[in-house]
Amino acid sequence: MADRLDTPAERRQFRLPRINLESERIGRGAELIARFSGTPQFLVYLTLFVVAWIGWNTLAPQAWQFDRADLGFTALTLMLSLQASYAAPLILLAQNRQDDRDRVQAQQDRQRAERNLSDTEYLTREIAGLRIAMGDMATRDFVRSELRDTLEELREHIERLSALTQENTSPSACGPDETLARTETTETATS
Repeated sequence: MADRLDTPAERRQFRLPRINLESERIGRGAELIARFSGTPQFLVYLTLFVVAWIGWNTLAPQAWQFDRADLGFTALTLMLSLQASYAAPLILLAQNRQDDRDRVQAQQDRQRAERNLSDTEYLTREIAGLRIAMGDMATRDFVRSELRDTLEELREHIERLSALTQENTSPSACGPDETLARTETTETATS
């Protein structure tokens, strides 16, 4: 269909592609640059670059120089200023990402501490309940001591009986029926 003069033309706007500056890839890249710019290796490379730049533009033949010393190394100053102006926001971006990670880690630590506290309180209540229940029950040590006492009483009883039987079995004037009657009366008396 041909463009008509009586209808407004559709405007097509040129739009730049949207770049998601909050993406993980950009953040990781910013962190890598910020980490590298804070290393001694970066300082050595930057120093070598500046020395080579100044050396070339001072010692090379005049036709080969591209940034003259008499102009104050204008291009070098511009490059170092650009590098510094980009480094500062990259460092801030890396710090913001680290702050976000620290905040998430602190929140997870707080949740973990709350869970540990509730688990500890639960276990404390359970132990207290077990102690109360154990107070009503006979413990192993208590049962052993009772058995020892009973065993000791039985030994004493047996010794008394054996002493009585030896006393009664000694040659005497009484007959076997009287000895049996004496032992029975002694047993009933001791019990």
